[in-house]
Amino acid sequence: MTPASPEPAFPQATVDRPWFWFACYQLGWHGLLPIVLLRLWWRGRKDPGYRQSIAERFGFGLHIRPGAIWIHAVSVGETRAAQPLIEAYLLQGKAILLTCMTPNGRRTGATIFAEAIAQGRLQQVYLPYDLCWSVERFLKAAKPEMGLFMETEAWPTIVFRAAEMKLPVFLINARLSERSARRVARFGAAGRSLFQAFTAILAQTELDAGRYRVLGVKQCEVVGNLKFDVLLNPALVEHGYAWHVHLEKTNRRMVCAASTREGEEAIILEAWLAVLQMHAEASASASISTPPPLLCIVPRHPERFMEVAGLIRASRLTVLQRSEMDLGAADLQNWIDLKTAVVLGDSMGEMPLYYSASDLVIMGGGLMPLGGQNLIEACAAGCPVILGEHTFNFQQASQDAIDCGAAIRVKGNGSLAAELADAMSQILQDKERRRAMGGAALRYAAQYRGATTRIMAALQNRMH
Repeated sequence: MTPASPEPAFPQATVDRPWFWFACYQLGWHGLLPIVLLRLWWRGRKDPGYRQSIAERFGFGLHIRPGAIWIHAVSVGETRAAQPLIEAYLLQGKAILLTCMTPNGRRTGATIFAEAIAQGRLQQVYLPYDLCWSVERFLKAAKPEMGLFMETEAWPTIVFRAAEMKLPVFLINARLSERSARRVARFGAAGRSLFQAFTAILAQTELDAGRYRVLGVKQCEVVGNLKFDVLLNPALVEHGYAWHVHLEKTNRRMVCAASTREGEEAIILEAWLAVLQMHAEASASASISTPPPLLCIVPRHPERFMEVAGLIRASRLTVLQRSEMDLGAADLQNWIDLKTAVVLGDSMGEMPLYYSASDLVIMGGGLMPLGGQNLIEACAAGCPVILGEHTFNFQQASQDAIDCGAAIRVKGNGSLAAELADAMSQILQDKERRRAMGGAALRYAAQYRGATTRIMAALQNRMH
């Protein structure tokens, strides 16, 4: 993951819009509009945010101050990853236009950048759907200095139109899995031309850069991963440590199942029942009664909180919901007692709290073929990490963490739940192993910082 040396500046990318494919794409978008609107209404049942600011999604009602640096971060993860870069530009006195696609992403931006928004230095709007007329309205209203798309966001209409308008657009913190690269390759020249229309692609790793180059992208540079530069919220870390101290006083260990996705909680709960059984048998054979460990499950999507609570109760485990707790209380014993088997992390933006309270993390998204989730924050909190087999969205980062001893992988060649239970039990029982893995995690998180500086330098070289 060592970044390559910067390349020299180069001219704006040549536009090669595949017109026949593009016309079919636009026809498809317009034909799907009734379904798109119905989907917004349907998702708005659980999250009213989907029924708000709908006009912005079509390029209407935009009151944007022109000339800002435009950063597009599709949802929560990308918004958090963009935080170091946005803060660095705000320190330089730059105005920021932050776009997203989801209400959770917008709420995350509103929380992180509340002060900048109140001061008028940062604006948030939804990125319009990729319709030719909505994109045109957005670009004419925004007139940004440049556009920075986070990670995997490559919308054909807006990328091609920006290139035609000589607006520099960059794909930053870019990643491309083998699966996604094969999917792009199926579109032939049309798929390749989309990525070639970016002014440049600033990739996370050499693996990602190599896949973009195979697609014919010539202006591609490795700058590292912005997520290594994200600092954990100190107030949340402090609360998490207080939680951890309370658990230590009662001789309990906590495992955090972080950013879990549909289908994974059932596997984790099955494994946890086995862990509790192993703990009970070990305590009985040693004739010493020790408190059972505690599981904390934090689902990736808030609309699934109630569903996951139901799964926990169906497993006949006592559950305490984070929304019922007051971590500002002087005595956490009022909230977590020995009868509590599982804590449900039904809150947003509190992952640093959960990580700081934990002795071990199971990273979600990889137990099922979903690509995995970001393990960097967990490592930055000094947590040993258990990964599933399917981490193709974080291929290099996951392998680096395993290679340095910060993480292990469970593949489930037999029973995935049984293998996961064995891995959890072994690490929980081995204090020295936890300490060694935690130290490796901290070193790993520190080793790859600096992407913010490299991205800003690369952008400056290419803008002048």
